[in-house]
Amino acid sequence: AALAATAPNPPLAASSPVPVAPATAAPPAQNDPGLSQENDFAAVSEERSIQGDAARIARNRQAFEEVQPTAVPARDGSAGPNIVTYALQTSHARGTRMHNRSALQTPSRAQRACAKYPSPDQAQIDFLARGGPERDRLGLDPDGDGYACAWNPAPFRRAAAN
Repeated sequence: AALAATAPNPPLAASSPVPVAPATAAPPAQNDPGLSQENDFAAVSEERSIQGDAARIARNRQAFEEVQPTAVPARDGSAGPNIVTYALQTSHARGTRMHNRSALQTPSRAQRACAKYPSPDQAQIDFLARGGPERDRLGLDPDGDGYACAWNPAPFRRAAAN
């Protein structure tokens, strides 16, 4: 009502009454599975009781199972190249030429080749699996830094340092 009184309105005729809308909220939707009434004490008290909650808590405590941690299994290398291991084994920055590349490997060729991968991580895995960084038959690493398709080893190095 306060907003209605202060909002600019077109001029009314002298004999027209000014309508004032009641300041009430819309009623809650009934049987709407998308709305929760868990903060409405009256609604919750109709559906649940203290005794029912105590029984539910007791059932949950009975079903609780504590699982002891175990060692993370060691990788045997059969799953293919590991980009985390590769990132930690290298120390040079992106763009630092480490490997010779053919003059036929151009940035535009690399763009086309990299567009076939859903992410730089996937491109780097395939690059390593196909003989990279020494070989780059697909043209994924035209600058010869050993990192395909703008893949960045820095996040893996930071995680290991922490």
